[in-house]
Amino acid sequence: MCVDLTSVSDTMDPTCLYLLLFVSLLLSCSTNPARLTVSPSSSQLFKDEFVSLSCEEDDSSAGWTLRRNTTKRQMTQCGDGWGRTAGSSCNISLTVPLDSGVYWCESREGSTSSIINITVSGGSVILQSPVLPVMEGHDVTLHCQTKSPPSKLPADFYKDGSLIRTEPTGHMTIHHVTKSDEGLYKCHISSHGESPPSWISVTGQEVGEDDITYSDIKILHRQRSNRQKNEPPPEPEVVYSSLRSDFTPSSQFNH
Repeated sequence: MCVDLTSVSDTMDPTCLYLLLFVSLLLSCSTNPARLTVSPSSSQLFKDEFVSLSCEEDDSSAGWTLRRNTTKRQMTQCGDGWGRTAGSSCNISLTVPLDSGVYWCESREGSTSSIINITVSGGSVILQSPVLPVMEGHDVTLHCQTKSPPSKLPADFYKDGSLIRTEPTGHMTIHHVTKSDEGLYKCHISSHGESPPSWISVTGQEVGEDDITYSDIKILHRQRSNRQKNEPPPEPEVVYSSLRSDFTPSSQFNH
């Protein structure tokens, strides 16, 4: 896995930091990561829907495998009691609430992609939201969807338990998102019910090897320290980073 830059001390000599970064990138990140995609692209699905997940890989020799953690089983791969392999994809024909969990691609060497959290609801309302982090400065639209028509009904949107606003057509757009927009979102439609909550993550611009500076590392370290002081949001919480891949799949969905 790639080096976790946010755990580096603020007091370390900058020369040592650059050397550590260079060596770690050479030794730990030699394999191009896979990109996990999901269709339909939504973090929430209704029961009995079809969903397809794919590990889009730049290096086919890495042997990427789709895995997941649920409340019942840990570290299982597509075909091991769930899903059916179809080429480079894994298809789940009829989703059930037990399919709720975190999904990721893993190589033979243990490298992992970004992870996706999927919630399958047996209720009548879901919140369609991005499965991957939203880039700062971009717009994001949330859809409050009913299982049966009509689907475009007035909906109340909530963030971290507080009402944001009511939208007459059932969708809400957040313009030019910032880190302050990160949180747990849900929606409610009168006479239909409430959706499960979904965590929406916001990330900064992707940073390449040549763009990493000592100041970047110090800022990331302070952000990690500040985040650890705050109470984490309700599960499911998925933490992403554009500079690291230090998540342990077995720790993401243990209850």
